[in-house]
Amino acid sequence: MSVHKKDIKKITTHQLQEMKNRGEKISMLTAYDFSMARILDQAGIDILLVGDSASNVMAGHETTLPITLDQMIYHAASVVRGVDRAFVVVDLPFGSYQGDSSEALRSAIRIMKESGAHAVKIEGGKEIEDSVKRILSAGIPIMGHLGLTPQSIYKFGTYSVRAKEEEEANKLVSDAKLLEELGCFSIVLEKIPAALAQKVAEKVSIPIIGIGAGGGVDGQVLVVQDMLGMNKEFKPKFLRRYADLDQVITDAVVGFVNDVKASDFPNESESY
Repeated sequence: MSVHKKDIKKITTHQLQEMKNRGEKISMLTAYDFSMARILDQAGIDILLVGDSASNVMAGHETTLPITLDQMIYHAASVVRGVDRAFVVVDLPFGSYQGDSSEALRSAIRIMKESGAHAVKIEGGKEIEDSVKRILSAGIPIMGHLGLTPQSIYKFGTYSVRAKEEEEANKLVSDAKLLEELGCFSIVLEKIPAALAQKVAEKVSIPIIGIGAGGGVDGQVLVVQDMLGMNKEFKPKFLRRYADLDQVITDAVVGFVNDVKASDFPNESESY
């Protein structure tokens, strides 16, 4: 059932916090274009993430690293134009914030001004503290991201579960508390043990969104192409497929090709 325009109440950081406070789970999916964003928004999604995963699913790159700030702004502006209700968060791409807090602020300001998005997402904890402070000082909301941080994939060397060892788990909890203290409105936890994710959600007051982090957090996020079954090669344990669009689209295209070849499309009723 879709959300009717007259019932629309825009999602804000305040509402997301209230959702955590009353125990209502938060739904979040990625979006990279106007058409998909409009469908997801009308279906009632709470948060749309314009993820740097566009580098993988839209551009075909092996990692999230190649996507540029200009490309992220293009995708974000397209998504914002399709949204009436959902809260739109945009990833700061690799290289736009890590080394210099002034550059991080400039990048975040460009995203907000040029796309019309509502917040940015940034990977890391203590090591990006200065960048987080500078962005927040400009009044720009930040969603943190801890655990498996795909922009650091070459450092990790694997997409396997993070923070299984005590030292890394303790750092993750410490980083989550730091991000909360600095003023982030929410944190994504990616591919970490469920018990650790639940511990973080209980120890901090801001909403914790999980992906491969179990059910003890405040909300869940998936890449929309994965959730819709458009990416059959990707089969992580945490993914639940809600459709098989790969097959649906394939069948539709095969039908179109066959009808064109057989001179069955267009027919008389489809002609002027």
